[in-house]
Amino acid sequence: MDNTWVNRKKKLETYMQDQQLDGMLITSPTNVYYLTNFDSDPHERFLAYYMNSGGEEWLFVPQLDLQAAKQESNVASIIGIEDGVNPYDVLLRTMKQEPARLGIEKGIMTVARYEQLIKALDHPICIDLEDALLSLRIIKSNDEIMKVQRAVDIVEQVMGAAAKLAAVGMSELELAAEIEYQMRKQGADRPAFETMVLFGARSALPHGKPSGAKLQRGDFVLIDIGVQAGGYCSDITRTFVMGEPTEEQKRIYHTVLAANEAAIAASRSGITFAELDQVARALIVEAGYGALFTHRLGHGFGMEVHEQPSVSAGNNKQVEAGMLFTVEPGIYHPTLGGVRIEDNIYIAESGEAKVLTSYPKHLIQLGQ
Repeated sequence: MDNTWVNRKKKLETYMQDQQLDGMLITSPTNVYYLTNFDSDPHERFLAYYMNSGGEEWLFVPQLDLQAAKQESNVASIIGIEDGVNPYDVLLRTMKQEPARLGIEKGIMTVARYEQLIKALDHPICIDLEDALLSLRIIKSNDEIMKVQRAVDIVEQVMGAAAKLAAVGMSELELAAEIEYQMRKQGADRPAFETMVLFGARSALPHGKPSGAKLQRGDFVLIDIGVQAGGYCSDITRTFVMGEPTEEQKRIYHTVLAANEAAIAASRSGITFAELDQVARALIVEAGYGALFTHRLGHGFGMEVHEQPSVSAGNNKQVEAGMLFTVEPGIYHPTLGGVRIEDNIYIAESGEAKVLTSYPKHLIQLGQ
């Protein structure tokens, strides 16, 4: 087995010993993939990775995924579960010893499945594994960063295509559809999240959804997109203007750009995430737009588009080598619209920040 997988599992074994766990049942498809190399969406069916205190492991998959799991997984013992079979009965029969203390992902498991689990296993004490798994995933390996970089490269090609396709009279939904077509064309497996295309005043909605609103001259054009490729995500935002910007639009844009660049320059091992947030926020406050920067500075990502760490005013943890996160300050003016500029940052072994995104950040005028 590749050392990457061995190291991840050894860290989990150490955690099991420290917590005196008899077993761990991992049911999040993302975490199953992280540990086993088997990437699957089981829908309503049962998917789980189980490891006991002796380091023995099993992968439970829907019967229809059995052959794929045998080809892709690094786990030797793979159990297929047919439709209509109680998966917890299969789990109980497979275990060498019924666990008295069991690790599970409490935020992932539904109440219905939890009730089935504790009934089948005679009410074990359940310990939450999510923090342990997040602590594994928060530090990215060089191999993971190479995969993220591929996802970034794809999405930047898509962003370039979107800038060329945007035209007066086009709706947000039309441009979003073109963008998602380009994602597939450029080699993405899927969008990493719902594509965000917002025009004019609607660009002031930080989490707005594309609508039938039509692009007009003078509008801000905010595009927030990401792809998943090879199991890893990218997440980038750029804001354009259709035609000539007003002086106020220029001022808003350059304030956000200054905040983005200052936070990136400050990103290094040892600084806290709260301090990073403050670096960007202080510039926006100084320019008089503090009340219009309504969200945290950024977030971690990787196999999922939102992971730890949170780059926010309330997070006093320090930045460490191996961490991957976004820097995305914004100003959201209710009538002029919003500007957000988002880059993807990796902290190298040296402790310095490496910017994975390279799409231009000057104010680009579309339709010229």
